Amino acid sequence: MKEYVLKGLSCANCAAQIEQDVNKLSGVISATVNFMTSTLQVEINKEFSGDIQKVIETIVHHHEPEILVIDKKALSKESVIIDDDKYKWKLTKLISGAMLFTVGLVVGNLFDLSFYVTLPIFLISYLLLGGDIVLKAMKNIVRGKFFDENFLMSIATIGAFAIGQVGEAVAVMLFYKVGEYFQEFAVRRSKRSIAHLMGIRPDYANLKKDGGITKVAPEDVKVGDVIIVKPGEKIPLDGVVLEGEAMLDTTALIGESTPRKASTSDIVLSGCINQNGVLTIKVTQIFGESTVAKIINLVESAASKKAPVENFITKFARYYTPVVVSFAVLLAMIPPLFFGGMWSDWIHRGLIFLVISCPCALVISIPLGFFGGIGKASRKGILVKGSQYLEALNDLDTVVFDKTGTITKGTFKVTEIQSANGFDKDELLEIAAYVESYSNHPIALSILQEYGKEITKDGLTEYREMAGYGVHVKVTGKEVFAGNSKLMTKMDIAFNETEGLGTKVYVAVNHVFAGCIIISDEIKSDSYRAIASLKSKGVHKTIMLTGDDPQIAAVIAKEVNIDDYYGGLLPHQKVEKVEQLSEKKRTKGKLAFVGDGINDAPVLAMADVGVAMGGLGSDAAIEAADIVLMTDEPSKLAEAMDIAKLTKRIVWQNIIFALGVKAIFLLLGALGVASLWEAVFADVGVSILAIMNAMRVIRS
Repeated sequence: MKEYVLKGLSCANCAAQIEQDVNKLSGVISATVNFMTSTLQVEINKEFSGDIQKVIETIVHHHEPEILVIDKKALSKESVIIDDDKYKWKLTKLISGAMLFTVGLVVGNLFDLSFYVTLPIFLISYLLLGGDIVLKAMKNIVRGKFFDENFLMSIATIGAFAIGQVGEAVAVMLFYKVGEYFQEFAVRRSKRSIAHLMGIRPDYANLKKDGGITKVAPEDVKVGDVIIVKPGEKIPLDGVVLEGEAMLDTTALIGESTPRKASTSDIVLSGCINQNGVLTIKVTQIFGESTVAKIINLVESAASKKAPVENFITKFARYYTPVVVSFAVLLAMIPPLFFGGMWSDWIHRGLIFLVISCPCALVISIPLGFFGGIGKASRKGILVKGSQYLEALNDLDTVVFDKTGTITKGTFKVTEIQSANGFDKDELLEIAAYVESYSNHPIALSILQEYGKEITKDGLTEYREMAGYGVHVKVTGKEVFAGNSKLMTKMDIAFNETEGLGTKVYVAVNHVFAGCIIISDEIKSDSYRAIASLKSKGVHKTIMLTGDDPQIAAVIAKEVNIDDYYGGLLPHQKVEKVEQLSEKKRTKGKLAFVGDGINDAPVLAMADVGVAMGGLGSDAAIEAADIVLMTDEPSKLAEAMDIAKLTKRIVWQNIIFALGVKAIFLLLGALGVASLWEAVFADVGVSILAIMNAMRVIRS
């Protein structure tokens, strides 16, 4: 995947056309322009020959010659580029042109000056306001490019000059430039919000080396290096605290303002701000794999996965402008040729069609609405990997939950030890601890914690994990099996099935049943709120899947009011069950799977919407899930649904408003009722209002 920054990209319609042209290239698998971050992502196959960047530059300069195409890897910082000097120069010309236009109107009316006296004033004003528009239009015509906003505005205003509507021509260009300014202001504000998010990226790391501290780039720090984080500094890389104690501001990561305490042995994530104290941290991830890098990458690339309505608008805009321009030509020529009437009157009506024909209101406001929704979600600790997944949340019919680490805390504790066949409880616990000493599974860790003694692994041989069953290992020559009841049955070991409530680990030594250890998990308090909220928002069915004992699943499902449950499932059976549930969901309904993102990657990937819980440290979660909840709160999914509903409502408001107003003014223009001034409102005014409406998502 190649990624380029398009510095100077300011036209949403041009962005859509660039994306379309790059996708047509032979050897390009997919290409997506993210207008909000001014980036282009291109995936090419191995057969592609030549310099892809030069090919892209040729395409980009065909649409916008002033855009610079920069390889993102060449940038040391964020890809959101905001050109302030260019923006200020545009504002200066706008103010100067507006003042001259006002002088021309006032002086001409006060002193009743002739047309030829005020004409130079209006011409200078027009050149200040629209000189760059006309120049771009001429360059585009030479390159064979028509039907962009520069061409349409140039033809409309020059046509107004030709039929003697000088003041109206300048006014149209003035209003267009004012609207363009506000459009750019809105887009710049959105880009600044992205840049602010990118501000979680740390600038440096204090590397402890050779008895001293050196300030280095985070990319230069390796796993195992030791860094120092002082008060007020961002933690640059993920790691474990070796020394010190501090309160951390985690707002940028999980959207919660309450500081979290970090002390010796605690895992800390990059992007958090150290509020007090000095922390000595051992780095566990390189910068490219750190939490902050994952967040930045997710938010930057989110707009590359477009919602169906965005794709529809892109295709609609491709045909809308040529069709309206064709009608404009017909309207200007057919009536006076065949039905009589003044040519200037019908040309004026045709010019109104030209002004209204630009689809900018839709092309800008709809992606802006979705991007605002994605940005709002990220501020609340919900990372959405694309607008298509945000839109899918509006149609959630079935939500399937994993149990451990999702509905329950996943912090297991040994609650009962039942020995058998001459083994005592201490001996049974010791054997189980040795067997589980190679595993990082929460159940294994709880057994090790209960045992509480140091384990020497010298006597452990032939260790083998049996997926969905348990573990086989030889302990000082004795063959030991530890796992669920299916393991005992599989190995043909006679055992007593316990009735205790909790996860059961059955242990057998040399094919003799030694007993059972029961481990219990605790339900998250947030799980109750999550299920209730989802049902109140229209989710038809909630289901829990688990590899745990069906009896435990039944108790937990009833406790949190989950509609249905399936226990004792192997990993592949979870996938099969989700496939079955997906077939049963209502028409057009979506199925979401919510899991811890570590063992549930296959299910996360195949669900309509895969939601990873607390998956910041898990590569599997980032890769497989469509949405990542940065905390361990399943109720965040309900919050994401609220954001999705608000985003959808605003997007459709903009579609109906923009198309409705344009349709009305096209009709009024054809009937000779609307003027060019009003046509500008139908184009630029609608764009401004639609953009302001879209920004409600960002501000809310």
